[in-house]
Amino acid sequence: MSRIALVDDDRNILTSVQMTLEAEGFEVETYNDGQSALDAFSRKMPDMAVLDIKMPRMDGMDLLQRLRQKSEIPVIFLTSKDDEIDEVLGLRMGADDYVRKPFSQRLLVERIRAILRRKDAIAKDDAGEGEVAQTMVRGDLVMDPLRHTVTWKGNDVSLTVTEFLLLQALAQRPGFVKSRDQLMDVAYDDQVYVDDRTIDSHIKRLRKKMRTADDDFSAIETLYGIGYRYNEE
Repeated sequence: MSRIALVDDDRNILTSVQMTLEAEGFEVETYNDGQSALDAFSRKMPDMAVLDIKMPRMDGMDLLQRLRQKSEIPVIFLTSKDDEIDEVLGLRMGADDYVRKPFSQRLLVERIRAILRRKDAIAKDDAGEGEVAQTMVRGDLVMDPLRHTVTWKGNDVSLTVTEFLLLQALAQRPGFVKSRDQLMDVAYDDQVYVDDRTIDSHIKRLRKKMRTADDDFSAIETLYGIGYRYNEE
């Protein structure tokens, strides 16, 4: 049973979403501000967090920033319809997805299930369902899907589920271009709509993390109007 942390200062949302998720078989923990959630996470980390952006004591952005210092658990932001800048910033800070308020309970459940499926899929090999994934080596890049680990030139790089899947998709065939649509298919469920901006934000965050291991990292190339390509150095 996956443990979902729901963090929102709207008690109506907390109550209704908790009931829906528990009916779907999830274990749910609720918090009405970011600081309370962070304190609880320091004792036991959930499998996924759903965060409102605007909250007292500590908002969703600050909580995500603090959370990313210690964990890469999947995070979904709850945003208002006018929070487009916050959505982009959240993705660049390491959120996996966002859902705009007001939202349907079913949509949120599908987004959560899609991310958890992607998380499980990392440990599956392309050769067949249920087979143990093999470590992939591409020059200075080493990816271990089973352990969800990435190293570049021997340095560890901590990636979210989405970032891992995007890098894996690009590195599987060095020199070949992946369009944004192809990357969306890899990183998101068919029932989940995302736009180009979402993929671009994840790639930007991915590059930033790789450059923490190597300032000169340039293996992910942008082909404007076409997509992205991994170049094995």
